[in-house]
Amino acid sequence: MRAIEDDLTELADEFDLLGDWEERYRYVIDLGRDLAPLTDAERNEANKVRGCASQVWLVTEPQADGVVRFRGDSDAHIVSGLIAILLRLLSGRRPAEILAFDATAAFNRLGLSGHLSAQRSNGLASMVARIRRDAEALAA
Repeated sequence: MRAIEDDLTELADEFDLLGDWEERYRYVIDLGRDLAPLTDAERNEANKVRGCASQVWLVTEPQADGVVRFRGDSDAHIVSGLIAILLRLLSGRRPAEILAFDATAAFNRLGLSGHLSAQRSNGLASMVARIRRDAEALAA
């Protein structure tokens, strides 16, 4: 399994190839379009992420080999892209890896933190907190 840092470096390289922020936003939106859709049944209160201005759902699926798979969706294009980035970095990892990962530093490295609205930054923090909370519960 690749290290989170390797996936982050690959993402950072992809972002570096893009020119301005408009191109980067389009890329984030494209990443979100590639998310597997959730079923209507999965779009429930238990999977809803609190603290997001848009509708966000995250499904946590512990695997027999000890890794955790995440799936997610949103009704907002940019937010779907942020979910796709988080899932690319954190889905398929062990809880300890997830808990050791500094998502804030990662989004700073990608240059996204300074280009997100306060609402989107808060929503991103809520998504990260939810993933961490689920990982903590599984690590216990």
